Amino acid sequence: MKQKIEERRERLPRITEVAHHLLAGRVRPGDTVVDATAGNGYDTLFLAQLVGENGLVYAYDVQEQAVAATADRLATAGVEKQVRLYHASHTEIVHIKEEVQAVVFNLGYLPGSDKTMITQAESTLTAIQAAREKLVRGGMIVLVIYRGHDGGEEEAAQIEAYAQSLPITEYLVLRYDYINPDNRPPYIIAIEKK
Repeated sequence: MKQKIEERRERLPRITEVAHHLLAGRVRPGDTVVDATAGNGYDTLFLAQLVGENGLVYAYDVQEQAVAATADRLATAGVEKQVRLYHASHTEIVHIKEEVQAVVFNLGYLPGSDKTMITQAESTLTAIQAAREKLVRGGMIVLVIYRGHDGGEEEAAQIEAYAQSLPITEYLVLRYDYINPDNRPPYIIAIEKK
């Protein structure tokens, strides 16, 4: 009996799992969404599966390695046709013509690559502002903020200050994080447009 009870226990979700849960609650087949930092393609693939064949995912990354990894992941899953993948900065969101349902950012550096090539507060804030302007009512921006690297705390602080300044009449902002690890774990800021 004890073994069966232990098998049912669940652990608290990883931050990326929470981010996907938030996105899954907003994104439906046929929607247009954005992966602002494609990285190794996990979020891009997840979004492509959510929007389905009639939806569209815009995905951006400044590193060729990331774009190639994302393209491979999408091709393997057979969902590349609903994704527009750009070797470009997330600030290029400003050029999207459509309104979008959701935007996800995974900030910091590309896992397995040069840790000195990181997202920067200035360009990230520009991209968040552009995303806000494209967001439909009821849409959401999900930011997974990594701060355990050089420059991470500064970027996190600037994003938090920006998010806290958003008017409550137009946006609801959530912060989700684990508070007792001592290694500056990642956390989420989600911005919902009312």
